[in-house]
Amino acid sequence: MARVSSGLQYPERFYAAASYVGFDGSPRSSAKAVRSKFKPDTALILYALHQQATVGPCNVPEPSAWNAIEKSKWSSWKQLGDMVPAEAMRLFVKLLEEEDPSWYSRASNFVADPVVDVQMNHNLKAEPVVENGTSYPETKTIATENGNSAETQDKDVVSEGLGSVAVYDQWISPPISGQQPKARYEHGAAVVQDKMYIYGGNHNGRYLNDLHVLDFRSWGWSRIEVKAGNDSPSLAKVAPCAGHSLIPWENKLLSVAGHTKDPSETIQVKAFDLQRSSWSPLKTYGKPPVSRGGQSVTMVGTSLVIFGGQDAKRTLLNDLHILDLESMTWDEIDAVGVPPSPRSDHAAAVHAERYLLIFGGGSHATCFNDLHVLDLQSMEWSRPTQQGDIPTPRAGHAGVTVGENWFIVGGGDNKSGVSETVVLNMSTLVWSVVTTVEGRVPVASEGLSVVVGSYNGEDIIISFGGYNGRYSNEINVLKPSHKSTLQSKMIETPVPDSVSAVPNATNATRDLDSEFEAGQDGKIREIVMDSPMKSKGEKSSEHVLASLRAEKEEIESSLSKEKLQSLQLKQDLADAETRNTDLYKELQSVRGQLAAEQSRCFKLEVELAELRQKLQTMEALQKELELLQRQKAASEEAASNAKQKQSSGGVWGWLAGSPPPQ
Repeated sequence: MARVSSGLQYPERFYAAASYVGFDGSPRSSAKAVRSKFKPDTALILYALHQQATVGPCNVPEPSAWNAIEKSKWSSWKQLGDMVPAEAMRLFVKLLEEEDPSWYSRASNFVADPVVDVQMNHNLKAEPVVENGTSYPETKTIATENGNSAETQDKDVVSEGLGSVAVYDQWISPPISGQQPKARYEHGAAVVQDKMYIYGGNHNGRYLNDLHVLDFRSWGWSRIEVKAGNDSPSLAKVAPCAGHSLIPWENKLLSVAGHTKDPSETIQVKAFDLQRSSWSPLKTYGKPPVSRGGQSVTMVGTSLVIFGGQDAKRTLLNDLHILDLESMTWDEIDAVGVPPSPRSDHAAAVHAERYLLIFGGGSHATCFNDLHVLDLQSMEWSRPTQQGDIPTPRAGHAGVTVGENWFIVGGGDNKSGVSETVVLNMSTLVWSVVTTVEGRVPVASEGLSVVVGSYNGEDIIISFGGYNGRYSNEINVLKPSHKSTLQSKMIETPVPDSVSAVPNATNATRDLDSEFEAGQDGKIREIVMDSPMKSKGEKSSEHVLASLRAEKEEIESSLSKEKLQSLQLKQDLADAETRNTDLYKELQSVRGQLAAEQSRCFKLEVELAELRQKLQTMEALQKELELLQRQKAASEEAASNAKQKQSSGGVWGWLAGSPPPQ
């Protein structure tokens, strides 16, 4: 009998840890297996603590000196003295968490839950499972619960990878090979061609600048050695940073903003060439935003939309900037409406290449769960009404979109990590809970990253890292169900004008057809198996099959109508865009004419000013002319008077006998 558990409380947690390490008596349990996973000194301490917890103080005779390994194990156990078993259990689990922080989430690979007594069947055929580069035999067990026997297997993840996982909307921890990156949070993550790249982050307050890649085809980690570029040898080693954003663009990875030890005044943008494996700075134009971290950076077409964050002086921001990647020009946007309050560590997504959604985030004193929408055409903020299971306030969460669904993972509220993974349908703005985890697991952390990948033709959500009391470097995977993708389409609520369901019409048709056919096959099999007589069952199945086919044709007809309507909406949208383009051209023409008229008016105003000046000069000359005329008239009058006087003086002189004047 082997006692196994994945519970949270002691002693169950100790038994789970002991089973994970290899001290459970199973075929995995061997000194060689333990030494292969831990350093020799760590393996000795784990052995001593396990013996102290399960057996008690060391009372066995000292082994002979020629057996060095047994002598070392006995010495380690003996040094624990009279330590109580409970303390030994606690120290055993604590040491394991320090050496392997992600052990608990992987413990379910070979630990049953809840706590039961499991009869180990060692005669079953063992198949190898690769874990951390080491091959272990995997044993199927027959578990007895409530008197019923059921054949179970250690979790859904086996050596074949994720292909055998049949459970949707549940987080699992797949087997990963290669050297894992250092545990961290507030890092950057991006997916390019079935590979996830991890850059930078924070570990114990130290910023990182390493770059790692996880291949989804082999689920193996590898570290990228950065080379010095031909043009920028100074960027062979970039400055460590955290709280930045990693954006895939063409054949490059763009690292935007982030906190550094020596912050710059403005946001820096660096590009990593995936072919040359070298960093280089991007030269931008315009006025760049102030440097910051914890912002959101969203790719919309060929532009990056940056919102919020916290600068180097811990000042919270709610400004909005756009970087055009074609012209490398910054533009600060002064949007209308009420913007979100200043915040950092929020999540952002774009819907229909037009609407920017901002959810959650935190300030210095509180966390938020509000939802804001920015219309990128009219540049107007709005705060729509949320419906469904509205999430609790949180910050440090991560978000990723799958179709019109926006998945939000992790985060915290300054008290504890958020255990629910929620999804928002961006068309109906209805929230729903996808799954809930228990315990202190990495997906209930702050500062984690989530990306969307593809495996065997299906979308998967991959999370990495985070901090919830300890740093994580674990990979967790969730496979979204088709039902959650189509659920929002079946809610008969009015669709707002901000919604464009055209991009998902094809996927919806394919998913609905597959679900219908699967349900149809299941019903037919059920009818045939439950029929008391074969002939009667065949007739019944044919009747049901005919009705199902008729129903399927009806559904296909409805879907065809929806497709036609979607195509019509597409055409209307194209016509509206064409009209918008024509109106814009006409507006530009009118603006040009207005500018010409303004120039002509300015010239006329200048000429009018000159004429006014000439008129004022003419008025002054007129006044001077009138003055001269008055002076002339006065002179003429004086001359006339003098002449008259002279004439009268001559007559009297002649009478008096005086000679006339010469």
